[in-house]
Amino acid sequence: MTVTRLTEDVVQRLECPLGRQHWAVFDTLLCGLYVDVQASGRMAYRLRYRTPQRPRYLTLGDARVMTLEEARREARDALRKVRAGADPRAVQLPGAGPTVASFFVQRYLPYVQSYKRSWATDETLIRLHVLPALGPRGMGELSGADMAGLVAAMQARGYAPATVNRVLVILGYGYRLALRWRVPGVEDNPLREIRALKEDNRIERYLTPEQTVRLLQSVRDSRNPCLADIVAFLLYTGARKREVLDARWQDIDWTHRHWRIPHTKSGRIRHVPLSEGAQALLAQRRVACPTGSAWVFANPATGKPFVTIYYAWYQARRKAGLPALRLHDLRHSFASFLANAGRSLYEVQVLLGHANARTTSRYAHLSPERLRDAVAAIPPLE
Repeated sequence: MTVTRLTEDVVQRLECPLGRQHWAVFDTLLCGLYVDVQASGRMAYRLRYRTPQRPRYLTLGDARVMTLEEARREARDALRKVRAGADPRAVQLPGAGPTVASFFVQRYLPYVQSYKRSWATDETLIRLHVLPALGPRGMGELSGADMAGLVAAMQARGYAPATVNRVLVILGYGYRLALRWRVPGVEDNPLREIRALKEDNRIERYLTPEQTVRLLQSVRDSRNPCLADIVAFLLYTGARKREVLDARWQDIDWTHRHWRIPHTKSGRIRHVPLSEGAQALLAQRRVACPTGSAWVFANPATGKPFVTIYYAWYQARRKAGLPALRLHDLRHSFASFLANAGRSLYEVQVLLGHANARTTSRYAHLSPERLRDAVAAIPPLE
């Protein structure tokens, strides 16, 4: 093997050394591109690339016919497919449109990244599920049966219905975009023939008053000096973890007693009213926070928001005897507290920032005691 800067003159003068059947001369300009010089006098441009399994080789063309520039262009195209998770050796059927890998990596992801806050989730699902199964296939050749096969394969590997459905949603949206953009070779959306799986992923986990007391005592003993305030503020507001960790002082309206959340999951600005307990907590933090800190719950070590509080939370919940409790369950508990206090479903919906009441109904949990009180209102029947 030899490594050198390939030029047309260098390539045409290459000869296989005596006593050898092949001689590989690699290009320094484009990693993996090389000329395979054979003892018979034949020469071919080839590309060496790696997959997660092993190195692979792709023949680009006859070096006596193909120019070096053409070989580099073909090699770059092949490497792009490799990065997209596709096999550049796969033969695409005529009229099959772009491969799934090229469309979703080069067109779909840049588009959704321009407006979708959760685009990184799309990228993960595409990389882990779509590309390995369908990446080299042409979009125009796929049918409903192919999509059903993907669903069956994911189910066989034990993925939850919600994960499978998210993959189907991404694929379906990608096809709708391809049809809207009139991508050549894409004439139909095979996802129209596929039904979403039935989901029952509701995790009904709510804190009782006694559990709440235990949890608050545990987080106060944490080595993380901010954990107790973070957990209390989550319970006071029903906000999401990242919303609380990224809270800024400039968004606290002391006069009108509300907290402005500029970046929410729905993409809309939300205003959360602050209870007396939440205001008292914020007032204490205002005094204790370093001068000039922009964040309400800044990490004392960095002065910036916590990237994660998982370790401290993990230790605290175990100490409280609640090893399965998630931080998001504090949001459920907030809704449960409101529902058991007699607040309407609409009020809970607005406070949680949900777009529809169906989502809220999962969180508005009524305690067995309150339900027993409700049925007790029915008088004895004579």
